[in-house]
Amino acid sequence: MELPQKPRQGARLHHGLTTLVDTAHFHAEHQPDTPAVVCGAATLTYADLHRESSRTARALRSAGLSPGDRVAYLGKESERYYEILFACAKTGTVLVPVNWRLTSPEVSHILQDSGTRLLFVEEEFRPVVDGMPSAAPEHVVALDEAEGYATWKAADTGGGEAFEATRDTPVAQLYTSGTTGLPKGVVLAHRSFFAIADAMAEADVDWIDWQAGDVALIGIPGFHIGGLWWATQNFNAGTTVVAMPAFDGTEAVELIRRLGVTTACVVPAMLRMMLTRPGVGPADFVTLRKIVYGGSPISETLLEQSLAVFRCEFAQIYGLTETGNTAVCLPPAAHEPGSSLMQAAGRPYPGVQVKVVGDHGAVLPLGAVGEVCLGTPAHMVEYWNLPDKTAETLVDGWIRTGDAGFVDEAGYVYIRDRIKDAILVAGENVYPAEIENVLERHPGVAEAVVVGAPDDRWGEYVHAFVVFEDRAGEPLRARDLHTFLTPRLAAFKLPAKYEFIDHVPRNPSGKILRRELRNRFWDGSDRKVN
Repeated sequence: MELPQKPRQGARLHHGLTTLVDTAHFHAEHQPDTPAVVCGAATLTYADLHRESSRTARALRSAGLSPGDRVAYLGKESERYYEILFACAKTGTVLVPVNWRLTSPEVSHILQDSGTRLLFVEEEFRPVVDGMPSAAPEHVVALDEAEGYATWKAADTGGGEAFEATRDTPVAQLYTSGTTGLPKGVVLAHRSFFAIADAMAEADVDWIDWQAGDVALIGIPGFHIGGLWWATQNFNAGTTVVAMPAFDGTEAVELIRRLGVTTACVVPAMLRMMLTRPGVGPADFVTLRKIVYGGSPISETLLEQSLAVFRCEFAQIYGLTETGNTAVCLPPAAHEPGSSLMQAAGRPYPGVQVKVVGDHGAVLPLGAVGEVCLGTPAHMVEYWNLPDKTAETLVDGWIRTGDAGFVDEAGYVYIRDRIKDAILVAGENVYPAEIENVLERHPGVAEAVVVGAPDDRWGEYVHAFVVFEDRAGEPLRARDLHTFLTPRLAAFKLPAKYEFIDHVPRNPSGKILRRELRNRFWDGSDRKVN
């Protein structure tokens, strides 16, 4: 499809909307024929998006779902995903987007933990649902069968009253990997998708902006807060979203060139995937004006290559699912190779506060390294059904990030290490405990410790230290462990390397000295994140 070319007015867009329900109504009324979503051969205008999401909303009510019920989506990016998002907003139900890379046991946990009543699933992932160790939700709707989603949507009876959403109404529940081995459901309200843009508009800050005629590429999947946040920002502004079922460097370059993409949200690994396409050059990106990236810092080499080829502005964002995505931004003006600011995560947005605390919660002075805490109006509502964990992370409106860093005199935030043991693989958070718990189920493993090691392409890779259980039989091999883990963990969580050791180092009280193992890979680096 070729999008209609609009005159570039340059005016920043902000419509003062407060919920996603408002967004659907407003743009259907004011620009019904503007493309809202382009995905493959499908295009939905804002009128289409409003009409079809309302039909889906009526069908949800006809199925007996009520405000607060959970609706899961297991599939790749598509126009239907956004129909369902807005349908959930219109019914007060909560969308639970599920990472389609997960295995049956991992998906089963999310559906059981969230109490999902209705699951939308693409045919490609139906075997994952069929292989779950627990029963599927009471309603399962196939997205791409002839008698699936379209028929289900058409059969609505129109019953039930329209729901009145507010800024504080929960609308999405995203699952993060867990420090204890089980992922936690982060509940986000409508305000998480409006607060930062509202604050920037009020302060007239354009670090990230949306302009008339913008066409926005989403590289980050919608089951990630970055992908969901970027999509909603563009819907709120009334621009056109270009969604890819799964990111592919060649396809991304083609979409940017053919559809006249002006903005994009990606992780640094995706920039490299585009830059390494044969024959790619500045002529492919003449319409791009801004790239927003996050998930991991950008290397100076990759930045230099990107500036030379993309020839547009870059903005780095930093935040967590718990902060409603971005809370700190490194603005375009700071993106100069060799600048010391390129070591920073960025500055807090207007309305966002940052503090660094020590072991006992006392606020540390500028320049001192401690745990970074973010006070943002976009913060999560809670961890679903985990009040104690919520209280540990959300303290008097502040999110404890689990990242170690400091703030300089100019207000820039620098991340130096992780207090939590998360590993960041191409923008995916991976927690060692989850992998260790599964590894230690193998009869040949006495003990396992997992750490993150630097990787030039993906940021970090998963490195597993394994103590062999001495039993009669064949010696344990790395490929045995890989075969064991593959059906139990998503591919991005699998260790890239296994190292067999005689014992796990511990302190006198028996605590594992994980840092001692991890530091082998990071010695000599000021910043122990990549």
